[in-house]
Amino acid sequence: MQRRLTRQIFVGNVPVGGNAPISVQSMTNTDTRDVSATVAQINRLVRAGCEIVRVAVPDSTAADALGPIKTASSIPVIADIHFDYRLALKAIANGVDGLRLNPGNIGDAGKVKEVVRAARESKVPIRIGVNAGSLNKAILEKYGGITPAGLVESALEHVRILEENDFNDIKISLKASDIPLMLEAYHLISEQVDYPLHIGVTEAGTPKTGTIRSAVGIGALLSRGIGDTLRVSLTGDPVQEVGVGFEILKSLDLRRRGPTIVSCPTCGRTEIELIKITEEVEKRIEHLKEPIKVAIMGCVVNGPGEAREADVGIAGGKGVGLLFKKGQVVRKVPEADLVEELLKEIGLMTGKGSLES
Repeated sequence: MQRRLTRQIFVGNVPVGGNAPISVQSMTNTDTRDVSATVAQINRLVRAGCEIVRVAVPDSTAADALGPIKTASSIPVIADIHFDYRLALKAIANGVDGLRLNPGNIGDAGKVKEVVRAARESKVPIRIGVNAGSLNKAILEKYGGITPAGLVESALEHVRILEENDFNDIKISLKASDIPLMLEAYHLISEQVDYPLHIGVTEAGTPKTGTIRSAVGIGALLSRGIGDTLRVSLTGDPVQEVGVGFEILKSLDLRRRGPTIVSCPTCGRTEIELIKITEEVEKRIEHLKEPIKVAIMGCVVNGPGEAREADVGIAGGKGVGLLFKKGQVVRKVPEADLVEELLKEIGLMTGKGSLES
């Protein structure tokens, strides 16, 4: 898996593109005009590992709220703006770290120049964000509907407007809920420009289905070396998006953050309450930031061997379990003590001591 090399930009202090780690983003679903609620949600996103956050800016009051939101946020804040160039100017004046804005939707060339001038002076990058559901009529008529080529042409039209204004601090997204369409669109544009790409499956759905669709779509792009920053779009609490994003990256060995649990699917050989044990361990270690691989296996036949690469784990037997490190058995533990003994080892390995229930 060879990663596509793109030019690097900065969103606040977070590098995007080049050899920088693929960053995980999310978007608040609070009313941006409610500063306290928005800041509280951003703080929750930060604790989950979010590295860049985007907020909607539907009107001037929301744009005014960006100042205190930005001041309170410990991660870069991107303003999501449509149509009204005055909101973009106010967002920049209030210190945002990036804009999500399609210049072709602003209309007047003079207004675009004003936004580009302000963005350049404040070193604020602009994301061109094209969605399958909002292609303009001319593109739809030209291609007979929504197509990968149409998405790419729409994005490049917006890019050209910025380039004509001598602005290259750009990243691009081409999102769709149709995964094959999205994959082909990103593949096409990756062959035509070297701007960093923000990837994701838009309108992916609820946490249950949306996680699967996002893992398939985002994972497929990443496996082709495409993608510099990502957002998992789920209908629900955005904090869940961050965890899913990191799990996708961890699955492809592109980021290491927090624990990874590997556990067997259970079978007729399982003689301990594996599901209950796994759920309890996952709950107790989900807050950890240290990368540690934990294996929870249901039997002593294949457990240690199948989980040889894990840092620590257990393999169950009848009323007992084997505690092992790096595939080597270290001691036998009664089933009633398995969770606490495993957590004790994890605490020692991560330097966290006791992992309270």
